[in-house]
Amino acid sequence: MTQKLLGTLFVIVAIAMFYYFITTTYREATMLLINGTVYTFDQQNTVAQAIAIRGNRIQAVGSNEGLVQHYQADTVIDLQGNTVFPGFIDGHAHILSEGSRLHDLDLVGTTSPQQIARLVQEHAKQFGRGQWIIGRGWDQNDWDVKEFPTHEILDRAAPDNPVLLKRIDGHAVWVNKQAMERAKIGSGTQDPAGGKIYRDVNGLPSGVFVDNAMDLIYSVVPELTEEEIETRLKLALEECAKFGVTEVHDMGVDLKTINVYKKLIDRDECPIRIYGVIGGPGETWDHYRNQGREIGYGGGMLTVRAIKLFIDGALGSRGAALVEEYSDDPGNRGLTIDSEEHFEAMCQQALEKGFQVCTHAIGDRGNNIVLNVYDTVLSRRSSNVESPRWRIEHAQVLLPSDVSRFAQRGVLASMQPTHATSDMYWAEARLGPERIKYAYAWRSLIDAGAIIVGGSDFPVEGVNPLWGFYAAVTRSDKNGYPQDGWYFEQKMTREETARCFTRWAAYGGFEEENKGTIEPGKLADLTVLSKDIMKIPVMEILSTEVEMTIVGGNIVYQKAVTTQVP
Repeated sequence: MTQKLLGTLFVIVAIAMFYYFITTTYREATMLLINGTVYTFDQQNTVAQAIAIRGNRIQAVGSNEGLVQHYQADTVIDLQGNTVFPGFIDGHAHILSEGSRLHDLDLVGTTSPQQIARLVQEHAKQFGRGQWIIGRGWDQNDWDVKEFPTHEILDRAAPDNPVLLKRIDGHAVWVNKQAMERAKIGSGTQDPAGGKIYRDVNGLPSGVFVDNAMDLIYSVVPELTEEEIETRLKLALEECAKFGVTEVHDMGVDLKTINVYKKLIDRDECPIRIYGVIGGPGETWDHYRNQGREIGYGGGMLTVRAIKLFIDGALGSRGAALVEEYSDDPGNRGLTIDSEEHFEAMCQQALEKGFQVCTHAIGDRGNNIVLNVYDTVLSRRSSNVESPRWRIEHAQVLLPSDVSRFAQRGVLASMQPTHATSDMYWAEARLGPERIKYAYAWRSLIDAGAIIVGGSDFPVEGVNPLWGFYAAVTRSDKNGYPQDGWYFEQKMTREETARCFTRWAAYGGFEEENKGTIEPGKLADLTVLSKDIMKIPVMEILSTEVEMTIVGGNIVYQKAVTTQVP
């Protein structure tokens, strides 16, 4: 036998032995999930049955038979047919504000100023004289008289306490006279740039302050201590895990909040991942501009590499900047919160330091300003540099000519589907029959090649991402109205919607290599659902429950004890 033939036989035998070894030898895993419907959202849209996890990462994805045959795990969980998604990522939310909503006076769903006054009066009994009463969630669009309230009703409800009630969108506050007196606000107080003080017929402040005018009140509200921040964060983080959210892009964090996150992470008390977005210029931005980005603190639990800027207000409080006047408020074109010169300077700073820019823009004028400034600043960078993935947060109302600019410049549209179904009852009154066609225009953006980062904007909307999923594929409210969907031509498909809250949201945080799909080597962040939301009738999406939330291979929420196979 020739030496060449012997060498060939040796190679064949070696390959055969290796194949025999890997097909007959158990490999160790930490956890094995079997008997599920696993939507991987990989390039081939593979649907599998089982997942093997080792440590904090996915080791294998495949069939029940294949993984049971080749993996021996400490924990084997029978999913009993439940559906598994890549862990849901909320691409735009406010964790501390949600915690405050849960901790303080919750006004979501209230139907009149009188109802709110009664709640304030009852709440005041728990407070000492002079203590601030804080609440959030009122919306005059839900009232019979859809007008901003005045301070007098709050004066009667809590005469001995300053009261501050934030509108549901966070862009207006309603206060009583004692709060205004503490802030030394009177008839001579001028509207600040980018803000508006509502006034009565005599020119006196009526008690409602919009956008930058809110700072006049907040300047005298005591700051939360680290202990108070921790209490509120923990409330919101637990709620996120309960609803299957494995990561939140937390908009507007400061150093104090970041430090509390780190303490929770160090104590293993932070159940989900945080993509922290710095809340504009100031102390926190100065710190990170000098220090640089912070990526993957605590084993990938916290990243700070983005800054949030504002260009306008909100549509509900008529602060969104429009090209033409509001259809229901002649003469009002909304507010620009920042000057274009300062906004451009901040974007330039972020570009030079390698930070992502996430800019709040709702009106068509606001979005146009942001796109123009992004164009100017991004044109200065080298063509060889990877896209900085700058984002526009909300992108609610667009000029038709601006739709294609997102994909052309690589700008991400960070949008919240439930905003459309919450606003649809009054949005057309604000915008008129033509502008409304390019409001909440998900389909137009996707067809033009844009990537949409899905989110909720909680506490403006609810935390549950399934509400956003339902809104995106139906454009109907939870009662199924309107039956075919509000401006139904802008709906997303179920696959597109799923990617908004998984793969595309991960891309929006530069994290697509580690999360957003269920593939070997990626972090074991998973959401287990009671129903297959890719196939069930749309109304059943709303009754779907989260069975389990897994972050980094750890079960951080479990609805009930799941069958473990011996």
